[in-house]
Amino acid sequence: MRARRLLAAASVAALAVLPVAGCGRSAPDVAAYVGDTSYSIDRVNAIRDEAAQAYAGVVKSAEEQGQQVPAERRQLDLDGQDVVNLLVGLDLGKRIVAAKQLQTADEISPADIGQALNVPDTEYARLAAEWYDVFAALGKGLPKAELSDADRTAVYAALVKANVAPAGWSVDDQRKAFADPTIAPQLSAVVGLSEALKDEVERQDVRVNPRYASLAVPALLQLRTISLYDLPYVDGADQVTDVSTPEPEATDPAETDASTGPATT
Repeated sequence: MRARRLLAAASVAALAVLPVAGCGRSAPDVAAYVGDTSYSIDRVNAIRDEAAQAYAGVVKSAEEQGQQVPAERRQLDLDGQDVVNLLVGLDLGKRIVAAKQLQTADEISPADIGQALNVPDTEYARLAAEWYDVFAALGKGLPKAELSDADRTAVYAALVKANVAPAGWSVDDQRKAFADPTIAPQLSAVVGLSEALKDEVERQDVRVNPRYASLAVPALLQLRTISLYDLPYVDGADQVTDVSTPEPEATDPAETDASTGPATT
């Protein structure tokens, strides 16, 4: 599988985040707590900013070579929420892999991911490559889920938001589309992973700073290409409390479509 076909679309599926009164873990400079690990807002912003700078360099190089880059693709579509989703999802996934003694394989390199997303030599590329390997291991090692209409609808909503599926499908349309033998096993694996992550959130007492209003995991589903979208995996994640509501942080817009980036070859 070519790296440039790996990530074709992205979106954020928002989740309600439930406040927890009296939480002892509430430092205002922390983006998220996962078990005994914390992720600072400074690190989230640094990952986002480094990726945006690398992407801007690719755009500049493409234009210097005479390529026309549409206005909507001149900035990387990545914000702090996407980075928090990746950091927390990867942390939880690695804990599940260790607990279940699953084997991960080095299936794709940070260099390939970086090239595919036009963010070469960045921490974001390294994290995305690591997540791909963990995601693949969990997909093979976890039980497949029996799909409910609610499961199909959650995935369908994420795919519509990612511009991967058209809007307007009825529940019956969703059942028929997701019964496709090339898609159904992947969908069952993704929903099984979602359930495992939900359980791990509870075990690890995950807390998220209220400036990040949702928590979703990057999920992969192969349709005509392999697409990345964010799928909710908990009904709500606990906020870091006692933090004053911040001004909205500046964002360099979420993961770009690798097939439409400015300098794929």
